[in-house]
Amino acid sequence: MSAAVSIPEEVLLLCLDDETGRPVDLPAAAMDLSLAGAVLMELALAGRLDSDLDRVFVANPAPLGDALLDPVLARIAARPTPQDSGQWMAELAGGAAALRTALLNRLVARGALRRVEARRLLFLRDIRHPKADRAHSEAARARLRAVLLEGDIPEARDSLMVGLCRATGLVALLLSDEEAARAAPRIAAVAGLEEMGRSLVAATRDRMASQGH
Repeated sequence: MSAAVSIPEEVLLLCLDDETGRPVDLPAAAMDLSLAGAVLMELALAGRLDSDLDRVFVANPAPLGDALLDPVLARIAARPTPQDSGQWMAELAGGAAALRTALLNRLVARGALRRVEARRLLFLRDIRHPKADRAHSEAARARLRAVLLEGDIPEARDSLMVGLCRATGLVALLLSDEEAARAAPRIAAVAGLEEMGRSLVAATRDRMASQGH
């Protein structure tokens, strides 16, 4: 898969077990909230959204030509007043199952994943998505580890990704417990570099806490 992956695609690839193609063991809300935040972050990186500590608002309503991102942008632009980050995280997380399916189909079409379907107990479908090309998930993991453990200078997407992983518990997909403890100050510093990241991290933590995670 030669084309660069988006933040939502990168998050989903990290959340799939390298061997089985099944989602890794995460709190129920973690993947939904991480995908919701990833969509907003991708729109922010594209210059379409901006935020302050409380609200997400449209900076540029022009469509990107992306079938997943453009409907979200149009939905946000259609609101008469800017909504707070928590509101958008909740709304988008509510539709995360459809988003996840669309992302999986996109990654299968691009050759990053394979779709494997079997039957359990004769009638239950068992669908897995093993990685046909691990290059992007391995590159993402290596890039973020270098930022957190080796002091590499983070780009904006790195800061956003680190903040998202910190808020949803996905740091465990990047670092061992010992590494995460040692890198805790660095994780906090990198996660706080982007305004959009700070806003969404706060909203995500509130949502995770409200669901008992």
